[in-house]
Amino acid sequence: MSSGAAGGGHVLNPTILREYDIRGVVGETLGAADARAIGRAFAAVVAEKGGKRIAIGRDGRLSSPELEAALVDGIAAGGLDIIRIGLGPTPMLYFAVNTLEVDGGVMVTGSHNPPHYNGFKLMLGKKSFFGADIQRLGRLAAGPLPDAPRRGSVAAREVIDAYVGRLLRDYDGARGLNVAWDAGNGATGDVLKRLVAKLPGHHVLLNETIDGRFPAHHPDPTEAKNLRQLQQAVRERGSDLGIAFDGDGDRIGVVDGKGRILWGDQFMVVLAGDVIRANPGATIIADVKASQVLFDEVARLGGTPLMWRTGHSLIKTKMAEIGAPLAGEMSGHIFYADHYYGYDDALYAAVRLLGILARSADSLAAFRDGLPPVVNTPELRFPCADTRKFAVISEVRDRLERAGADMSDIDGVRVRTRDGWWLLRASNTQDVLVARAEAKDEAGLERLKTLLAEQLKASGIEPPAF
Repeated sequence: MSSGAAGGGHVLNPTILREYDIRGVVGETLGAADARAIGRAFAAVVAEKGGKRIAIGRDGRLSSPELEAALVDGIAAGGLDIIRIGLGPTPMLYFAVNTLEVDGGVMVTGSHNPPHYNGFKLMLGKKSFFGADIQRLGRLAAGPLPDAPRRGSVAAREVIDAYVGRLLRDYDGARGLNVAWDAGNGATGDVLKRLVAKLPGHHVLLNETIDGRFPAHHPDPTEAKNLRQLQQAVRERGSDLGIAFDGDGDRIGVVDGKGRILWGDQFMVVLAGDVIRANPGATIIADVKASQVLFDEVARLGGTPLMWRTGHSLIKTKMAEIGAPLAGEMSGHIFYADHYYGYDDALYAAVRLLGILARSADSLAAFRDGLPPVVNTPELRFPCADTRKFAVISEVRDRLERAGADMSDIDGVRVRTRDGWWLLRASNTQDVLVARAEAKDEAGLERLKTLLAEQLKASGIEPPAF
C-alpha cells in the first residue's frame, strides 16, 4: 500500500499513475487512503483554475463505494463542492460534466480490468486530464497542501433519466431492429434497461445486472472470447446485430446478424459514411492500429481521413483541436462531436449505429460482406521493459528512415509496402510493445510479419509468436 509523507502528504504508488487515468490493484497498490489523497490533490488543481464544484460518479465494482466515499471526503477537504451522480457508466459522468454547472469530474472505475482493479478517470473543465497532469497530481498528493478556507458541500443528483433522454434524442431510425445486447454485468446495465425500453424494435438483454464480480465473462469486447455469448444469442434469436459494452461503458463491441465480429475499424466505416453524407469533406480520425480499409473508405466516401496516436485522451484532444465530427479507435472507443459532446460514449455510438441501420435497406452483415477483403494479425502485445520500449521504437524508426521506407511515425512506426502495412509501437500504459500487420492475402501477410520480425531481432527483441 502507499505510505504517508512528511508535511501531511501521501505518497501514491507510482504504478497507479497511468498515461490516461489512475488505476491499480485494490488492497495492494490502491486503497481508500489513496483515493482521499487523490481527491485532496485534484481539488487543489481545480481550485487553481478557479473551479468550485466537481461531479463524481462510480461504476459497479465491489470496491467502488468505499473508494468513492474516500474520494468525496478528500475533495470536500480541499474546499470544493461535490455533486454525486451515483452508479452508472463513465459516459454518464462525462454527460454530467457537460450539462451541469461543474468545473470538472471524477469517475471511480476500473474500466475493463479484472474485478480486483479500480481507479479514476478525471476531467478538468470539459477536457481530459491525463499525461503530465496525472504525474503532477501524484506530486501534489505527496507534498503538503494549504488548508482550504472551508469544507466543501456534498449533494446527490440523479442524472440517469436526463442521460437516457439525451441518448434517445439522436435516434433517427425509420424502423425497429432485433437487437441482442450484452452489458457484461458492467456499469451500463441500468442505463441500458431504460434505453431499450424506449427504443423501437425487439431487444434482448444479456448480463444486464450490474455485478462487480463479472460472473458471465470479462467485460472487454475487444477480446473475441468475451463476445461468444453475444454471438450465440444473435444466431439463436435471429437478431439483426449484437452490441456489447466494456465494464464502464466507454467502449463498444459489435456482432453482425451472422454472428461475426466487426472490430472498431470495420463498423467505424458505417458511422463515418453517415457523418460524411451530412458533412461532406469532414475529417474522420482513427488511431494508428486501424485498418487501411477504414482510411481508404473514408476518402472514397468523400471524407478526409486522419491517422492519429492511440489513446482515448489523445484522440479526444486532437478531435477538439481540429473540430472533427467523428473519431474512433480499434479498441472500441467511439467519439461523436456530430450532434454530441465529443467524448467516447459506447451507448451513444450504439444509438447512432442502430439509427443508420434502421434507415438502410442493407443489413450490417451485407455491409460487412461489401468491405474490401484483407487478412490481418490480431493486436500482438509482447513484453519489453519500460526502460527499453521507446528506445526500440527509435532504433527501428532510424533504420527504416535510412532504408527509405514508406512510414508514418506519429505513434511508433507504421510501414506501408505493396503487400499492406505493419505497425510497431510502445504501449503508453504497460511494459509491452504492440504490433499489428494487414495485407491483401496470406502470402503478403507472411512477408509483412517477416519484415517486422527482422526489425525486432535487429534491436535484440524476440519476435512474438504470430
